[in-house]
Amino acid sequence: MSQKVRWYIIQTYSGYENAVKLDLERRVESMGMGDFIFRVIVPEETVIEKKADGKEKEKVKQLFPGYVFVEMEVTDESWFVVRNTPRVTGFLGSSGGGTKPVPLAADEINQILLKIGVISKPTYDHLLGKTVEIIAGAYIGLKGEVSTIDNDQEKVVVNIDLFGRATPTELDAHEVKELS
Repeated sequence: MSQKVRWYIIQTYSGYENAVKLDLERRVESMGMGDFIFRVIVPEETVIEKKADGKEKEKVKQLFPGYVFVEMEVTDESWFVVRNTPRVTGFLGSSGGGTKPVPLAADEINQILLKIGVISKPTYDHLLGKTVEIIAGAYIGLKGEVSTIDNDQEKVVVNIDLFGRATPTELDAHEVKELS
């Protein structure tokens, strides 16, 4: 995908988010916009609600009522297709009058995609017990063995040789590279 492909937020009538998603997906198909509009999502989560009688009920809850997220490359045509989908009131971050919308920052959309399970956090379990080279930070160029991994924090503990002793050093997982 090109660098121009970004995530945008569409404003819709509240309660019509899934209808807008389906309408937009149909329009992308029928108008041949698949090369410009990729994914359409309505972020939801399942929550357990307790009723007054003590019974529990699962309910799907919208994380962002009135909004639909679209991964797309903004061209005049793709912008027109999205903007003119029934029940779409506009793009978030567009001041109207034909101005193009502002995309979401990568870290913002990644947090949302992680929360709803569209993407998953990388795991580093494969590094456990392996020899790695440190490729960033104060210990760049040193080698050592990975002794501990924290996937949630994306941290690894590497035993590096400092002054003739194995010294456990906590590093960000992206600061190490596995040696083959």
